[in-house]
Amino acid sequence: MRSDILVIGSGITGLMAALHLSGAGATVTVVDAGENAGTWANAGSLHVQMQSRFMRLYPDQVPAVEASLPLYKAAAEEWVRLDAKFGPFELVRKGGLMLAEGSDQLRFLEAKARREAAQGLTVEILERAELDQIAPWLGPQIVGAELCHDEGKLNPLIANARLMAVARDRGLRFATDRILALETDGAAVVARGRTRTYRADQAVVAAAWGAGEIVAGLGVRIPTRAEPLHMNITEAAEVQIGHLIQHAERSITLKQLGQGQIVIGGGWPALDRGRDQPPAVLATSLLGNVALAARLVPQIGGLRVIRTWAGMNTTADGASVIGRLPQAERIVMALPGDAGYTLGPLVARMAAQVAAGGDVAGEDARLSPARFAA
Repeated sequence: MRSDILVIGSGITGLMAALHLSGAGATVTVVDAGENAGTWANAGSLHVQMQSRFMRLYPDQVPAVEASLPLYKAAAEEWVRLDAKFGPFELVRKGGLMLAEGSDQLRFLEAKARREAAQGLTVEILERAELDQIAPWLGPQIVGAELCHDEGKLNPLIANARLMAVARDRGLRFATDRILALETDGAAVVARGRTRTYRADQAVVAAAWGAGEIVAGLGVRIPTRAEPLHMNITEAAEVQIGHLIQHAERSITLKQLGQGQIVIGGGWPALDRGRDQPPAVLATSLLGNVALAARLVPQIGGLRVIRTWAGMNTTADGASVIGRLPQAERIVMALPGDAGYTLGPLVARMAAQVAAGGDVAGEDARLSPARFAA
């Protein structure tokens, strides 16, 4: 197969990169291995503020995430534009509440909010009386919260389906194949898959946790890792939760969809069973996740969980990877940092700009894959 641009990975980043490039007149082929995706198992949070779970588990990556906070804010705005153009995606942007259950946790949030405000985020600390005005359904042990006005939520099933329909209407070509090797021969990029070989003028690598392996022989060592995470969804509830809910110390995200179901996740582990099988649900994660959610919002304690599943998050060094490989300039990387679904559309647009001959204005050095060059 020969195309102007080969996009490797059909998650939200690869899909949007393909849409941008086809809209600019390129012939695009999208290849995806169909193995343990993140986008197609996503919960739909639009994260902007730093997640306490991430800060606790990956302290070495926190500086990169903190420096990227303006990018997260811009990414949420990108979703607003996509919703207006291709939606509606049930996008709600009332902000995100990170809850504190004691004075120590509230002090942690106060310090975190000061750091985030310095990076341009719109944040404030709310005491319990102020919380009662916007979230009266919270448990009595909640003493306060950080409200990040930039955060939001959407329905990923609707968003993914609508964007894929746009891609097919535009005639984008899709292939299911695992890319085993990627190389350049001077005039083209050659991608060797399990079932066929693909040639293109350029390639955009948006393969999330698999990207590091794909480009390993091209002078960079990008430490992408697959992180299997657990999620639940309940039956519809009467309680009206308008915000994205997180916790200052515990792993949790909680959000309500337009028809009333509540999606509960936030970093509880699942069991990685290799590429040939999806991650397995762990009973300890299922029970612990929903028990914590019911403690924070007691009104949902009697709801039935109607589905539980797991998907793959991707971690590298905390920052996104966008730009041309220093030793293979026909290959453009498009890898979001943590919270890949949030960042995906913006990273895709920036990578498409690079593939079209531009650059990543103001972000080159910090986001460039050159930082991983051998």
